[in-house]
Amino acid sequence: MTTRIPPDLLSQSLVLAGPTACGKTKLALEWAEAVGAEIVAMDSMSLYRGMDIGTAKATPEEQARVPHHLLDILDPHEDFSVADYVQTAATACRSIVDSGRVPLFVGGTGLYLRGLLRGVFDGPPADWDIRNRLEAEAAQKDQGWLWDRLNTVDPATASRLHPHDTRRLVRALEVHELTGQPLSAQQAEGPVPEGSQPRRVFWLSPPRDWLYDRINRRVDAMVKDGLVEEVRGLLATAPPPGRTARQALGYKEIIDHLEQRTTLEDAIDTIQRHTRRFARKQTTWFRNLQECHELTISGLEHGGQLLERLLAPE
Repeated sequence: MTTRIPPDLLSQSLVLAGPTACGKTKLALEWAEAVGAEIVAMDSMSLYRGMDIGTAKATPEEQARVPHHLLDILDPHEDFSVADYVQTAATACRSIVDSGRVPLFVGGTGLYLRGLLRGVFDGPPADWDIRNRLEAEAAQKDQGWLWDRLNTVDPATASRLHPHDTRRLVRALEVHELTGQPLSAQQAEGPVPEGSQPRRVFWLSPPRDWLYDRINRRVDAMVKDGLVEEVRGLLATAPPPGRTARQALGYKEIIDHLEQRTTLEDAIDTIQRHTRRFARKQTTWFRNLQECHELTISGLEHGGQLLERLLAPE
């Protein structure tokens, strides 16, 4: 079974993707205001309440300019699958379209973008015996063991997942064990018919050096703005953050610092390095989806110039 956004909603939508720190938020606000759109977040971590600084979540002022959907809908201890995202996004799209406005998806989570464009293979029901066994084995092995094991049976899926993304690594191994087929083969949906695709799907492609400098400076700014205090507050909540939230980029490294496994200076350096690597993986995702149109940017354009390119006749 495949979970999809209904074609009548998808065909009326717009998409602006891109690697982290490339300027999506500012441009999306301008695009939304120009076409009468409401923004649907396409980011797996901005779903969580209280995870604001480390996710570069739209500020209250930005949310006041343009209505946003799928922000702050989960507590940090909760899990949320790609199918959950697609179902929830469909509900948001219906509300937006019924109000006479346009859904504009904005974010950089490749799995969500693929699910939006092609649907999500739901797979067999969870087998907790298999999951618990895999997690117990992983706890006894070196870090990266789950990813290495998945890479031997399903390299395509492994290439899309972070070695620390335990939940999705376990799920992929679970599906392979239950079905005898790699998850990637079962998720190999092609693009939906052209008439059902979003009206426009763009991803921002900036120069690498420019992007890396922005990433480094943004991480420094996040720490200055209170990222450590934000993470400390999350750890003090009851129930505490779940595995997905604890593994979030920027949060995992600060947790390591707060639990005295590393210095703050080293944690900041690690966040910057991991974020640069994550940006490379995001770019690979976007390039491999033929529905996505690359919008090359120099990093020097004025926002109005980029907006003109988004609004240019098809």
